Amino acid sequence: MSIASSFSPVDPHHVGHNNLALGMERDTPGHGEGGPAPKNVIVPYGFWIFLLSDIVMFSAFFASFQVLAGDATDAAPHFDLSNVAVETGCLLLSSFLCGIASLCANRRRLFGTEMFLLLAGILGAAFLTLEIREFVGLIQQHQGPADGAYYSAFFALVGCHGLHVTVGLLWLGTMMAQIFAKGFRQEILRRLACFSLFWHALDIVWVAIFSLVYLMRFAP
Repeated sequence: MSIASSFSPVDPHHVGHNNLALGMERDTPGHGEGGPAPKNVIVPYGFWIFLLSDIVMFSAFFASFQVLAGDATDAAPHFDLSNVAVETGCLLLSSFLCGIASLCANRRRLFGTEMFLLLAGILGAAFLTLEIREFVGLIQQHQGPADGAYYSAFFALVGCHGLHVTVGLLWLGTMMAQIFAKGFRQEILRRLACFSLFWHALDIVWVAIFSLVYLMRFAP
């Protein structure tokens, strides 16, 4: 028996099908160069889903406020709009400084990142202080959560936002410590991006609260 006869003839169609299958396997997501998206894409995308769920929760609070408050204009407190305007300015400026801190982090500027995050945290703390002072004043005037449906809905909605700001401040302090200790690692930058999204989302919610809870109270 010759050596050539020991091999079966090669079917060109079979070879073509094998090459095609290998090519499709390489192009399939999850294999080779067509693998899953990097964490820089996946992590913010997952955090967006969390933020959307948070927005749904706030929407429920807004709906409850509208139902419970109704047309109770006589029972509603007379808010100090100048104090609310200062709160709004502090939170909006804090969000702006947080955005600048993110830009500094992308350029690996440690001093600028820490400084702008610190300023953003100070303004966020100022906002929270003014809000707590407003709550204390309302409770002292017997306009607390147990003094009617309007106040229950008001404290639930605005208080929930204030709780988010408190968590955001704790998160901000943690981010500052991690950046200072570990530098601009990829996982740190991803966490900072998620924090920035969270902080900006709180601005959006507050603008809705300012418009529907405070300004609508004085609408003709």
